[in-house]
Amino acid sequence: MTEDRNELHQEQKKSGFAALVGRPNVGKSTLMNHLIGQKIAITSEKPQTTRDRIQTVYTDERGQIIFLDTPGIHKAKNKLGEYMVNVAERTLEEVDVVLWLVEPTTFIGAGERHIAEQLAASRLPVILVINKVDTLKNHDEILPFIDAYRKICDFADILPVSALKGNNTDVLLQLIFQYLPYGPMYYDEDVVTDQPMRQIAAELIREKALRMLDEEIPHGIAVTIEKMTERENGIIDIDATIICEKKTHKGIIIGKNGQMLKKIASAARQELEREMETKVNLQVWVKIRKEWRDSEILMKNYGYDPNHP
Repeated sequence: MTEDRNELHQEQKKSGFAALVGRPNVGKSTLMNHLIGQKIAITSEKPQTTRDRIQTVYTDERGQIIFLDTPGIHKAKNKLGEYMVNVAERTLEEVDVVLWLVEPTTFIGAGERHIAEQLAASRLPVILVINKVDTLKNHDEILPFIDAYRKICDFADILPVSALKGNNTDVLLQLIFQYLPYGPMYYDEDVVTDQPMRQIAAELIREKALRMLDEEIPHGIAVTIEKMTERENGIIDIDATIICEKKTHKGIIIGKNGQMLKKIASAARQELEREMETKVNLQVWVKIRKEWRDSEILMKNYGYDPNHP
């Protein structure tokens, strides 16, 4: 009977869900983009870049991993912040394994301890992924960080990686497959995300704004796609709006003689053309919606539904 079961498992493939959790700016989106080999999640040096749950798919001969990249778990300051934390914490109810990304440090603050409590309550296998090891001078430096984290959570595995350089990411994939159940594929093998192209376009425009704008502005912006149509010759027309909260912010986003907005739009258009593999005609406007991050109606309009995190 055991031999039959082993043969059945050899024929079957593994498939399941893996959540990436961690504090803001630890490299979750960079790691996910690297693992699936394509840019889906936006990345930025500024924290709290990811606002919604992003679902991507990795498929090979071993089976299929559906990655859920969550917003960073942090102390919420407004309704948008609460939404982001709820998205991250509710994701734990829907997955088979958790990748907890941390940076190489022995300091474990209240934020990390809160995540450890959430993970302990979930009873899921947790792989501690110590990211950014490319910043260390030698391998031995990692040992104190492992010891520090081992004391606050019972990990299924601990693995140092560099999401930026790709170090150990193949080992990480192997570890994830170990903890997934046998089962059918959820997506066709050529699918890499369930994100609609409109949403990816909005996020790419937001990424360029995040990278180019002053520190206080990015958290107060959203991007909506008003129109996305394809012409007969294959050119895609996109009309987008950057939403901000203050008149002064609008002025900074537009810039002197419209130069900043042109820079944001140009960078976004170039990346959209690479992603879509066709010419893109991108028009971007800026609108003010005061305190939209504390308005459930406006949050819902911009794609962040507080009732369905």
